[in-house]
Amino acid sequence: MRAILLASACAIVQAVVIAPGQAQAQQQQPAATGSQTERQDRDAATLDEVIVTATRREERLRDVPVSITALSQEELNERGIVNYDGLATATPGVVLNRASANFNNFTARGIATNGYGANLQSTVAIYLDELPISSNGNSTILDPSLYDVERIEFLRGPQGTLFGSGSLAGALRILTHDPDPTAFDASLLVDLGTMNEGGLRQRYNAMVNVPLIEDQLALRIVGFSRHEEGWVDNVGTGIENANSLVQYGGRAILQWEPTDRFTARLMYSREIANPHDSSLTNPNRGEYVRLTDRPDLFQSDMANYNMTLEYQFDGAQLTSSTTQSDYTGLFYVDLAGTYGQAFPFALDADAYDDTFVQEVRLVSDPGGRFDWSLGGFYFRKRRDVDYNYRGSEEFMAAQGFTGLPDEYYLRFGSHFIAHEVAAFGQLTYRFTPDLWITGGLRYGTTDAQGFTEPGGYNSDYLTRAYWATILNFPTPGPLTITAVPPVTGVKAEESGMSHRLSLSWRPSPSVTTYAAVSTGFRPPIVNARAGAVSTLDPTDIIIPDGASSDNLTNYEIGVKGRWFGGRLMADAAVYWIDWNDIQVQANRVSDSVQFATNIGGATSKGVELSVVALPADGWTVALTAGFNEAKVDDLTPAEAAISGAVLDARLAGPEFSGSMRFNYEWQPTPGILANASVAVSHVGSFPNSFPNTPGKPLVPLATYDDTDSYTFVNANLALAFDQFTVAAYVENLFDDHSVNYIHPEAFLDGRYGRLRPRTIGVRIGYEY
Repeated sequence: MRAILLASACAIVQAVVIAPGQAQAQQQQPAATGSQTERQDRDAATLDEVIVTATRREERLRDVPVSITALSQEELNERGIVNYDGLATATPGVVLNRASANFNNFTARGIATNGYGANLQSTVAIYLDELPISSNGNSTILDPSLYDVERIEFLRGPQGTLFGSGSLAGALRILTHDPDPTAFDASLLVDLGTMNEGGLRQRYNAMVNVPLIEDQLALRIVGFSRHEEGWVDNVGTGIENANSLVQYGGRAILQWEPTDRFTARLMYSREIANPHDSSLTNPNRGEYVRLTDRPDLFQSDMANYNMTLEYQFDGAQLTSSTTQSDYTGLFYVDLAGTYGQAFPFALDADAYDDTFVQEVRLVSDPGGRFDWSLGGFYFRKRRDVDYNYRGSEEFMAAQGFTGLPDEYYLRFGSHFIAHEVAAFGQLTYRFTPDLWITGGLRYGTTDAQGFTEPGGYNSDYLTRAYWATILNFPTPGPLTITAVPPVTGVKAEESGMSHRLSLSWRPSPSVTTYAAVSTGFRPPIVNARAGAVSTLDPTDIIIPDGASSDNLTNYEIGVKGRWFGGRLMADAAVYWIDWNDIQVQANRVSDSVQFATNIGGATSKGVELSVVALPADGWTVALTAGFNEAKVDDLTPAEAAISGAVLDARLAGPEFSGSMRFNYEWQPTPGILANASVAVSHVGSFPNSFPNTPGKPLVPLATYDDTDSYTFVNANLALAFDQFTVAAYVENLFDDHSVNYIHPEAFLDGRYGRLRPRTIGVRIGYEY
């Protein structure tokens, strides 16, 4: 089947005389018309007038005093970006930490203590339209499809005034495409590829847009399916290419515009992602080899319901967005690496999230001396988690352990309830058309509380298994069973204000400069097992109640503009960040129980640069670069002991990352547009955690390590016809196997993630 699919795809490519091209032809772009110079002039004007809604109003990108990378659907197509993988390389100062499929965590400007963030809210908020999908308390769970989106906006620096407590270091916005009530439209994209390790990639995407009432009512439906064979062999389960991914879903949007003042938009989306195993490996077993007794499962199912109402008053627009999200996730992980696989030890956790988000805002129409916005935000989330720690019935029988109803030696249920209520506003005053000041405030209250449900039980399995295998002191007989008592945790409540102040000056019509200061924070965290004492080592750390909010202040100077008649466009920013009361993940050594706490502070300083140039007819050169230095600068001995941090420890971000992309566009014949591109991306090395062992001062952490410094190359070629596009691509051209992620916790046998092996494929698009 694999050979047939690839042979068919290659035959199609050969039939249209493939020549060098770019990441993917613009399947939504009609065949090029006019001279090459005329097309470039149109492209330059379009690039100069990119419109974003990062400030909750439509503004030109170069007039917004925020570091933003904006990518339209056409640009995503050109670069071959279909999910989170490519967004980081297109955004200066940002890296993606991907432990495995469904575990994605962005780091911006070096603001992260490790790439995993267990128990912590991500420092970069991710929004699917108005819904924050990165508020899961671990890394972002879902990697949504980016097919048929209106635009991607990556805002760097704290965005607490408009995007709330989760946007400590930035905010990624995924904005879906509105239905079009004026015309029928449909599109299709098929992506077939194969990896150097033998796995087949299949991605299918489709969209249909149907006007139901001309100029008033339309329905837009998007569907996708991905089946990607893995490249990692699990020698414990005996499964080759074990980390295969099956993901599918879609969305339907109904939009009604009965008048030119009122719009109602209803959206339903659902995405199901089922990775069959983790991608993390153990270098001692092989580059792409792992060992677990069963597959590690990080699977998710998210359904979202949104209603957005807009009304245009004379002088201002009122928007109400209401979102309900239901999420189910599996977190099944082998923990036996804690003791060198000496005995079975694993966690099967089932999570259920119920999230409700309501935002209302009133935004003035642009054009006057004053621009303003006012709004309110309400967030409620309940997370239920069933924790099931298991051994194995075979091991228990061999050791003579009895008394358990099944293989699970510890079971308990818990739930967490979190709220956030906030009011926010922003005001811009224009001294002149070329000089303006903007101030923003957000005042909010957050609370979080955890509960342990009745009916749970514990046993001394872990202790007895440790004695039998590590100490060689078997103790057969009935295990001691104890009830896990119901507990109402301490309610963590905090109130605070975020602010932003910026001064913008346009020294020439094509250049804007700005200076800004902004703040952000994360909500408090409650620990699931607060107060728990280790059964293996009672002298080990007692799990604390949780972590209070951390806070961050960002000072920034930037410039955005275009030069040489629009043939050179660039933006650059210099920043200095003061991060205090840092929320960190700690890990109890004796039994690998995770918990959250706070430590003193850190500073991050750096430079970001993004350049697009049109050096000659048909040529485009794009450059991104980020230089960063982020280190711990405030730490007490007690904080060092509990976290493993040391003064001057680097945070978990590279000192340098960047990319350069060369693209050539030409018309081989009238009605056909050809593209060729090569993209080179580099990410510097960075540590995976603090260097010492939590709870054991000055003892080096056995799992401490640095990722590789690596460079990878993608090459692409494409032809666009009237309605069809055909593209061929290669990702990771030189098949670099560098380590790009290292898990900080000892319980995993395989903790190392690597670049995906070289992948060669074709994309075929059609638009009606």
